[in-house]
Amino acid sequence: MAIKIFIDQGHNPVNPNAGAEAFGVREQDVNYDIGVRLATLLNANPNFEARLSRNSPTEQLGTSTLTSLQARTDMANSWGADYFISIHANASPNPNIRGSEAYVFSVNSPAYELANRILEFLHYMTLLPTLGVFERPSLFVLRNTNMPAVLVETGYLTNPIDNNLLVTDPQSFARGIYLGILSYFGLL
Repeated sequence: MAIKIFIDQGHNPVNPNAGAEAFGVREQDVNYDIGVRLATLLNANPNFEARLSRNSPTEQLGTSTLTSLQARTDMANSWGADYFISIHANASPNPNIRGSEAYVFSVNSPAYELANRILEFLHYMTLLPTLGVFERPSLFVLRNTNMPAVLVETGYLTNPIDNNLLVTDPQSFARGIYLGILSYFGLL
């Protein structure tokens, strides 16, 4: 039986719940693109079945930030996903901060090891620094999913190097997450 992975492309195309923006690049667009590419990789592998939170770049979830987040977790929970991966891009007032990081509900969850593998292979594919996996039980999508959940911050939109890579090579981010998943399941 295929492992069901729900891919949440963080944020909506427009408010409510739109993402960060830097150098004319919108987080929600980057997240959408990486998510679609990741779903394609997973669905081409008979060991997995993937679904997306947003099935078109203009799809809007919810009418507020809360209902947008709730729609994402409700979809994953009602589908009976085995794992939940929320894709994001980070932002900082300091343009020198760069790299990938991940958040989990608890370091004592299977999501912690999955997040570590994802970061390992994101670094392998993109050469971006790995900033670590952090426990964040306050994040809505981590505390309201019925399955292990990882929120991945792929890179910093506000850093010119990360931003350029997110725009010009989203496939490397999707492939890094995919290889991390394969590694976690011992399929690599």
